Amino acid sequence: MKTLIIAEAGVNHNGDMALAKELIAAAAEAGADLVKFQTFIAASIISRSAPKAEYQKGATDPQESQQEMVRKLELTRENHLELMAECKRQGIGFFSTAFDKDSIDLLEELSGTEIVKVPSGELTNLPYLRYLTCHGKHVLLSTGMANLGEIEAAINVVEQAGTPRDKITVLHCTTEYPTPMEDVNLRAMVNIGKAFGVSVGYSDHTPGIEIPIAAVALGATVIEKHFTLDRNLPGPDHRASLEPDELKAMVQGIRNIEKALGDGIKRPSPSELKNKPIARKSLVAARPIRVGERFSEDNLMAKRPGTGISPMQWDDVIGRTAPRDFSEDELIEL
Repeated sequence: MKTLIIAEAGVNHNGDMALAKELIAAAAEAGADLVKFQTFIAASIISRSAPKAEYQKGATDPQESQQEMVRKLELTRENHLELMAECKRQGIGFFSTAFDKDSIDLLEELSGTEIVKVPSGELTNLPYLRYLTCHGKHVLLSTGMANLGEIEAAINVVEQAGTPRDKITVLHCTTEYPTPMEDVNLRAMVNIGKAFGVSVGYSDHTPGIEIPIAAVALGATVIEKHFTLDRNLPGPDHRASLEPDELKAMVQGIRNIEKALGDGIKRPSPSELKNKPIARKSLVAARPIRVGERFSEDNLMAKRPGTGISPMQWDDVIGRTAPRDFSEDELIEL
């Protein structure tokens, strides 16, 4: 099964359309399936008194509020049309997370995607969940900061709004930028799938690429990862993002893991069949054996190549008589 890889540009465009288009090109070059932005109206989702997160304070103007910081990262309707056209030109799918009702309506009008994303911060926002998921599209439900009870409640709301459980993918996530390795808890992703009978994925904020690749090995069907053109750029999310070469390496690593997972049936692979007669052993004469002599532990050995009688037939051969003379190291025949 192919993993859906979402390259999260998010707000790393810094409000600059030229930068946003470069991010689209980088995501396409890396081989991601979708490049994702964020659609919001700052005043609709953040109060004027809301503080910044700690990770945001060190990467942005310390004098501005969270709402002021986010307002500069809004995308207009025209911006969306421009980015969608660029995605089409680059051959990559356009995707965006809507954070408020008007933004949901905008994306529903403009975007043909059959997927919607619930960001972690909205997991406990009942009216938002109902409005976003009432169209029956496939829902990616991100679960940063959540416990199992909150995830179960959100799944129930999404189902009641008209989205069946087989169209819900729950994304395990840790809402810290970057996420410390000891806080990842990838086994929680596996347990979420077992607990609720849903597909699972992973939205990653760790440094590097090994954790999303490991998540695919554990069964993730969707991977989302922030990326930037340069981690030193100003803005809240750049420092916890991959740079283009890293994104490309992550995509390739995931595609290799997909191939390596296989179908689960243990059998010789096509590539190793040629080595089977070389590496395995056969019964051979440990010393010269005369015709009519009985085969015994003293005159038989197991040696390569594996083109003769298998050593697993040892008990069947012991005690039988040699049909002809055998020289030392010669394959035994009956």
